[in-house]
Amino acid sequence: MTEGLTVPAGAAEPFAGTGPVTRRRQLGVRLLALRDTCGLSAEEAGERAGVSKATVSRYERAKGNVRWNQVDQLCRAYGASDEERHLLVELAKNSRDNEVWWIPFAGKLPDRMRMLLALENEAPRISHHTVGVVPGLLQTPSYAQEIKATPGSILPPQESQEFLRMRMQRQRILDRAAPPEYHVVLDEAVVRRRVGSGEVMSAQLDHLIVRGRQPNISIQVLPFSSGAYSAALSTFILFGCPDPSLDVVFLENQTGSLFLEEPPVLKRYTEAMAFLRQEALDTTASAELIAEAGRAHRRSGK
Repeated sequence: MTEGLTVPAGAAEPFAGTGPVTRRRQLGVRLLALRDTCGLSAEEAGERAGVSKATVSRYERAKGNVRWNQVDQLCRAYGASDEERHLLVELAKNSRDNEVWWIPFAGKLPDRMRMLLALENEAPRISHHTVGVVPGLLQTPSYAQEIKATPGSILPPQESQEFLRMRMQRQRILDRAAPPEYHVVLDEAVVRRRVGSGEVMSAQLDHLIVRGRQPNISIQVLPFSSGAYSAALSTFILFGCPDPSLDVVFLENQTGSLFLEEPPVLKRYTEAMAFLRQEALDTTASAELIAEAGRAHRRSGK
């Protein structure tokens, strides 16, 4: 009989400020710990519990919805205490994506996008460094429409408009009663690069200034004059979860995207973000630079 797992000091209790994905990830971490304590492979665990090896692995990796009765079977196979088993069964019962706003879009979204939306929706802290374009959570519709699609990934007009509406709907998290803390570091190239007309750019930069006045949002610019930084070579997003052990970093490039959760990797990106925020202009000076860039775009006209 294995001992029931305890919640680490400083970690969030189950259901405390969490959403379905966070609960599935909490569940996965605990199931993996129980299996490791027993010294079982995923295949052996599945045989004992009467489920497939794929199911064991999927639950541990928090992929998709879970069946509470299978979680109960796994807990019994691992010899978990009744207290631990009841806790994990409750996590399973409360981990379904039932009422999240993107459900109507789910069939058209790749797995990475569904995970991104879920983390974005549930994370109390989001830190975003970008070197390309204004982050989706801060884009105006006109700016978003002017971002050029890569050849081979151009959507039909109707689908393009549908995804634009979805992007605008994502931004509602910044205005809800308990919004996330949103920290953004923009490379100066983001505010200098013209996307669409001068009018589109000036309106986008005005929007950044307005958003930056919200108490939950800080926008900083890493200016050209500060030089180059190895930590600033690519865009990345850090999602801070109620339980810090479940924090995630998101990376995206032309060939795909990655969600990284390994503690050493998280530590590196957390330190990189702290360093970039320290090196960037403060929010007041950043707003001044953004306003100046907006005036320059406005003068350029169409």
